[in-house]
Amino acid sequence: MQELDQKKTIDLLNAIMEFELAGVVRYTHYSLMVTGPNRIPIVAFFKAQASESLLHAEQVGEILTGLDGHPSLKIAPMEETYQHKVKDILAESLSHEKKALDLYKDLLETVTNASIYLEEFARGMIGQEEMHNLELKKMLRDFGQ
Repeated sequence: MQELDQKKTIDLLNAIMEFELAGVVRYTHYSLMVTGPNRIPIVAFFKAQASESLLHAEQVGEILTGLDGHPSLKIAPMEETYQHKVKDILAESLSHEKKALDLYKDLLETVTNASIYLEEFARGMIGQEEMHNLELKKMLRDFGQ
């Protein structure tokens, strides 16, 4: 096995943590903005996404401190589009999840052959993010996307 690039790993984990915390804010915002006859299940979906983003941020923070890193107090930049139709919110969510998937793939690339634990963590997170992408694509099908 090769040596773990600790600085690069910590920097990437902090970027992931900031992105996951932005997800908490994003999905909470979305849950508040949904209207219409399908509001209740969609709100529940977004609240679950917000909770999961917080859990992911906490997991990443635990790994960061285990590597002697310092978890960031920042959140990733978020753009407010003021488009709150369900289709728009789902499309923005899919974009967010694709970016999260890319970050976890970057983590996997960084830790491969250097840490089995971090490799497995990254693979598990990639699986979860891929699942979210599939779910959002299925939800968008009714809107012709």
